[in-house]
Amino acid sequence: MTTVRLPLFPLNTVLFPGLVLPLNVFEERYRAMMRELLKTPEEEPRRFAVVAIRDGYEVAPSAPGMPDPTAEPERGPAAGFGPDPLAAFHQMGCIADAATVRERPGGTFEVLATGTTRVRLLSVDASGPYLTAELEELAEEPGDEAGALAEGVLRAFRQYQKRLAGARERSLATSAELPDDPSVVSYLVAAAMVHDTPTKQRLLQAPDTASRLRDELRLLRGETAIIRNLPSLPAFELTRTPTSLN
Repeated sequence: MTTVRLPLFPLNTVLFPGLVLPLNVFEERYRAMMRELLKTPEEEPRRFAVVAIRDGYEVAPSAPGMPDPTAEPERGPAAGFGPDPLAAFHQMGCIADAATVRERPGGTFEVLATGTTRVRLLSVDASGPYLTAELEELAEEPGDEAGALAEGVLRAFRQYQKRLAGARERSLATSAELPDDPSVVSYLVAAAMVHDTPTKQRLLQAPDTASRLRDELRLLRGETAIIRNLPSLPAFELTRTPTSLN
């Protein structure tokens, strides 16, 4: 088992290997994290881990509020995550490599990172200025018939794109080259589908590529059938990754 200790950045989203994550960093705990990452030489990876929040707040309350308007807001690296941060997060996440960490005049940061490797969360340390975690790096196993499943998922995904665009009465380019590596396909489709965090987390946690692709094929067929019978859809953006408030 290969373990590593890295800064931990909890978010209300699931990061997949190969996917780009833009961040607007303004909370002091994460600003401290970015200042530390900037000490890493440019030729070395500036790595941190992203985990999806199961129970807690991405941005800690910064002013008194309900139910007690006089209560002081929480402070510190674990603010918003309860007495046991480990229990507040999903137990599988993804290492992110920050290709760009740009400090603004006011001390906030603009960050552009890319997911690299899945990890399992083993422990969380809240003793420093930001959370750190001990993580187990996870290999991606192909599973049975991953290649054939990837072809089926790509076909279903193109139909899903067409139906989604049609239901929203707008065009969506489908001519872009899509990858043929099964694991890359599985992560790209998982990130691009319009689903809630628990569903995306389930896809991230799939035991192998083939299992993830099978699950995606079921989801895509079901969603396409639903979209076919809907006159309109909520205003989700299929091809854009939301920028976290942090």
